Amino acid sequence: MAPSSSPLKNTVTPWTRFSQAVTSETSLYILKRILQALLTLLLASALSFFVIQLAPGNFLDQYRQSPQFSAETLAQLEAQFGLDQPAWRQYLNWLYQVLFHGNFGLSFSYQRPVVDILWERVPNTLLLSLAAFLVTWLIAIPLGIIGAVNQNRWADRLLRVLSYLGQGMPTIITGLLLLFFAQLTAPLFPIGGRTSIIHDDLNWFGRLLDVGWHLILPTVALSITGFAGLQRITRGQLLDVLRQNYIQTARAKGLSEDRVVYVHALRNAVNPLITLLGFEFASLLGGAFITENYFNWPGLGKLILEAVTAQDLYLVMASLMMGAVMLIIGNLLADVALSFVDPRIRLSEMN
Repeated sequence: MAPSSSPLKNTVTPWTRFSQAVTSETSLYILKRILQALLTLLLASALSFFVIQLAPGNFLDQYRQSPQFSAETLAQLEAQFGLDQPAWRQYLNWLYQVLFHGNFGLSFSYQRPVVDILWERVPNTLLLSLAAFLVTWLIAIPLGIIGAVNQNRWADRLLRVLSYLGQGMPTIITGLLLLFFAQLTAPLFPIGGRTSIIHDDLNWFGRLLDVGWHLILPTVALSITGFAGLQRITRGQLLDVLRQNYIQTARAKGLSEDRVVYVHALRNAVNPLITLLGFEFASLLGGAFITENYFNWPGLGKLILEAVTAQDLYLVMASLMMGAVMLIIGNLLADVALSFVDPRIRLSEMN
């Protein structure tokens, strides 16, 4: 009888599994992108910091004409905030605090760490942006498919007219129209804030409905333009795939039209849409600025606009860095998702 193999030879240690994961194509690609991202963030932070400094004056200018602030008090505040130093030294001090202490600075207006202030607003902005994202994609993708399958028929023509109208209405116009609509239908649709005054007195389901009801108009305002563009892209990509030779071959083999469209064609048409996901993820921060100000939604957009107006330097810098990180993460997730959806795409061949 042959001797049994030693159990030690068949044992896969945790270190072996870790090594296999680290040396995989996906892990190496992610590591490379992280290293590239660090350099990108460094250059973006330097550029942003010095561009902000090009604006005349600083945060303390609003107090210089007030008799309540003497010259000595203003000089003391300048030293406290570091505004008496040249721009390059302010940037190096800020960068040192970020790299070695994880400190993005104090807000001049709130006298609190800017990270704490941002994280108080992040859930509200994410809630609004994710709601708009879901509404946009859950409606635009099916309508784009309907338009492609019914090319040049009445349904396709109607959807194209709607998409033209949607793309021709920027968020600033859509928001104003919805505010006017809310005024006409008051008090049906609430505007202003995330909750009503009786929110704390409701049960958990009532609170959920309250927040959802306040979300309706901001979500619609944020979705219309993106919905129109995504619908046209979906239609165009699917029409392009449906003209390919392998689609004609599938039809010649007797496959049903639903299988041809939804299994063979749609699977190849989604690649550009997955790439768009990266930009959509990055736009979660910036896309809600106008909407949040119109509907007084307590999110990042309203906060950052106030910070830019007040020249609250470190609050603006932290928000810009957050936007850059979201852009990098979004593009990375889109690349990885694209490689999983389409095995022909190899991460090692991407730049």
